[in-house]
Amino acid sequence: MDSDNPAPARRAKKVWNHTTPVVFSPLFDWPPKPLAAFLALAARWVSLTRNLLFLLIAIVVYHWFLPPMVTFESLSLSWIVPIYVRNLLLMTLVAGGLHLYFFTIRAQGNDLKYDPRESMEKTRKFSFSSQVHDNMFWSLGSGVAVWTLYEVLYLWGAANGVIPTLNFTDHKLAFALWLLATPLITSTHFYFIHRLLHWPPLFRIAHRLHHRNIHIGPWSGMSMHPVEHLLYVSSVLVHFIIPSHPILAIMHLYNRTLGPAFSHAGFEKLKVGDASIMDAADFHHQLHHRYFECNYGSVDTPWDRWMGSYHDGSEEATARIRERRRKMYRGRSDALTE
Repeated sequence: MDSDNPAPARRAKKVWNHTTPVVFSPLFDWPPKPLAAFLALAARWVSLTRNLLFLLIAIVVYHWFLPPMVTFESLSLSWIVPIYVRNLLLMTLVAGGLHLYFFTIRAQGNDLKYDPRESMEKTRKFSFSSQVHDNMFWSLGSGVAVWTLYEVLYLWGAANGVIPTLNFTDHKLAFALWLLATPLITSTHFYFIHRLLHWPPLFRIAHRLHHRNIHIGPWSGMSMHPVEHLLYVSSVLVHFIIPSHPILAIMHLYNRTLGPAFSHAGFEKLKVGDASIMDAADFHHQLHHRYFECNYGSVDTPWDRWMGSYHDGSEEATARIRERRRKMYRGRSDALTE
C-alpha cells in the first residue's frame, strides 16, 4: 500500500471522479478580480451551501434554544448539559445523516464519488476493528466535548463582559463583514495549525489518528485525537478577542465541527435524483488524505499555492508531491502510506 510505488499511480487514474485542476478562490488572484472575488465570498450566503446552513442553524439555536445571556454568568450543569446534548444530537444528525445517505442506503450510488470503494474499512488499525465505529467514537466523544468546552467558555465570557460582543441592530455592517471574513479566518488558521500537526512529534502523538482515514467518509471529518480537536477548533478564539455576536461565534463552531462531515463525505456533491442540491466533499482535502503531505489548507486562501504544498489532482502534481514526501520521510518510521 505504498503510495510511492507504481501500482497506486496506475490506480489513481481510476480513483478521482473529478475534473482537475483544483481552483482556488479568486480573492487572491493577480491581477486582482474584485467582482469575481466579491461574488465568490457572497455566494456562500445567498445560495444553498453548508455555510448558509450553519448560519441558519445558529440563528435558530440562539433565538429558540439558548436561555437569556444572563443565565450564563455562572457556570452550571443546568445549562452546560443541554448544550452538550444538543451538540451531540447535531453531530449525529449531520455526520450520521450523510453517512446514512451516502454509504448505508447508497442513495447516490457512486455518482460523483471520489473513491470507488463502496464501504468503510474493517481492519485492526481502527478501534473496534471498524472505521465507522472508530470515527464515531472520536467524533462523538472527544470532538463534541471539545466543541462544547469552547462554546461554554464563549457564552460564559460574553455574559460576564470578559469577551467583547456587538449587537446586530447597531452593527449590521460589522455582522456582514464577519460573514465575509470567516472563511478566510478559518482557512488561514487551518493551514498553519494543520502544518503544525504534521510536525513529526505532534503527528505521532495526535494527527496520525486522523490520517488512518484514507478512504474517508462523513464520520472521518471529526475523528481526531483530543489534542488535535483543541488545536483545530481554536480558530473560534478570534471571537474571544474581536467583538462579534454570539450567532457568529456559534456559526463558526458549527463550521469547524459539523463542516468536516461534508468536506470528508467522499462525494463531490449531494444529489437528489438528478439534481445537485449542494457541494459536499472537498476534492482539495480529499487529495490530502490520499497523499498526506500536500493541501494542508483549503481553496479559500492560497497558502498551499504560496508555500509549495499544492496538489491540483494532476499526474504532474502527484509526481512532485511524491518526491517531496521522499525527502520529508527519509529516516522517519511514522510515515503513513496508501
